Amino acid sequence: MSSITTQGSYPPVLQDAEKERLVQVVKDWTVAHGLTVRPPPAIAGNDTEGILATSAPVTLFPSPFPKSCFEEAKAIQTTYNELYALISQDEEFLTEMVKEVAGGDEFIANLWNVHLRVKKEGYVQNLALGLFRSDYMVHQDDASLQIKQVEFNTIASSFGGLSTQTSLLHKHLAQHEYPLLSSSSSGSAATNLDLPSNDSAAGLAAGLRAAFDAYGPSTLGHPTCVLFLTQSGERNVFDQRHLEYALSSSGPNKVPVFRLPFSDILTHTTLASTPTRQLLYTLPSNPSLVFEVAVVYLRAGYGPGDYPSQEAWEARYQIERSNAVCCPTVLTQLAGMKKVQQVLATPEESNTNSVPSALARFMPPTSEKTHRLLKTFTNIYPLDTSASGLHARSLATSPTQCQKYVMKPQREGGGNNFYRSAIPEQLAKIPEEHWNSFILMEIIEPPALANSILRNGKVEVGGVICELGVYGTCLWNQSSGEIKFNEEAGYLLRTKGDKSEEGGVAAGYGCMDSVALVRVEG
Repeated sequence: MSSITTQGSYPPVLQDAEKERLVQVVKDWTVAHGLTVRPPPAIAGNDTEGILATSAPVTLFPSPFPKSCFEEAKAIQTTYNELYALISQDEEFLTEMVKEVAGGDEFIANLWNVHLRVKKEGYVQNLALGLFRSDYMVHQDDASLQIKQVEFNTIASSFGGLSTQTSLLHKHLAQHEYPLLSSSSSGSAATNLDLPSNDSAAGLAAGLRAAFDAYGPSTLGHPTCVLFLTQSGERNVFDQRHLEYALSSSGPNKVPVFRLPFSDILTHTTLASTPTRQLLYTLPSNPSLVFEVAVVYLRAGYGPGDYPSQEAWEARYQIERSNAVCCPTVLTQLAGMKKVQQVLATPEESNTNSVPSALARFMPPTSEKTHRLLKTFTNIYPLDTSASGLHARSLATSPTQCQKYVMKPQREGGGNNFYRSAIPEQLAKIPEEHWNSFILMEIIEPPALANSILRNGKVEVGGVICELGVYGTCLWNQSSGEIKFNEEAGYLLRTKGDKSEEGGVAAGYGCMDSVALVRVEG
């Protein structure tokens, strides 16, 4: 059996005094370098002015990660970018996907309706931008360790800013702190780490910059800008700020960047009364300044909670029908449905060894690119009334078989999934005709690891599970299919306790981490 191998004991066991020093160093470094979040309400108390920040949850040591798996995940990202750009252009395919799930998912139905309304009057912007993230876990079987895709994110792919800072933190600790540990004199692996660089903030900013430049100057005489649409009371603001600052300073000419709560779209933006429908942003602090929005970057709008009223849907409609380059468009957001991931991975019932027809629709079946994508797929099933779906229903409702699976809705963000014994309990609450709104995925079994997590000033020590995300940026023309920009853009490592089901950092389950590359033996 293959296993992850490090030299010496890793992570090292800390003496109480060593742990106290390391925790203090991490707390100071994270605040000094913006590896921070707004504190949760239980800690913030009456911080009505929003002046408090606290260290983001983070590991005290970078986690071992197989070098071969890391390199493969990064190498195939541009292929994944290309695949999802193609899916976003295929309205016929997405129509079928939406039909499968919309009956039991009002949110998906409402998103699709936004697209149909804009389509009826005609889109005015052909360019589309994707800031993607493909998430993986290392799967351990009897033969090897290999990456298996957890999900593909097409909207609000977060932590690109904090991920860069986490890599820098661990490099600082490796250079200045780990050599001071008592275990370092006995050959601790913590003093000889292979820590790759990580420029995720700059990489994501480069994608936004490419879209900004492609938009060109305003024909109305306004200065152009990039608009970040955010959630009110966003705790993860500093992650977004790192990306904003990287974008503002990119290239020879500055890029004005503004943040606007999703709930304020209709208050501070309007459409020009022209056939092009330029999106105009009036600066709230100085209403005499009007900017033409070249790029809209959504860090909100990915879940039902962002649409509490019809007015919120009208706001999304205004953005979609405008001339701004949307990141993402509604079609690109829908391409990230778990249903799409499922049909890409599920082979034909008549030939389980064939390339799934959905994947072959977009990628040449015999190409090396397609073969590499297939190797990252895990077993995913529909919960419809097809032969595969009926088989999956029997697995999901079995008290014993369900222990190997996770059931997922068509949602982004942590906290939405149902694991193991919770699956039949949840299905019992849902009408059977709506079961096809979910997919059933085989749980990926990662190798055993250990680490220490600093969260809210407390250290948690024990077994952990790591999830690697690789960022990608892609700019394409929805009409012609031309890809104008396609790059891999750094990585994210999130780690959680091995007893935790969910892994979202913003949702309070996981923590920030970085990789220490190691060889695989066996």
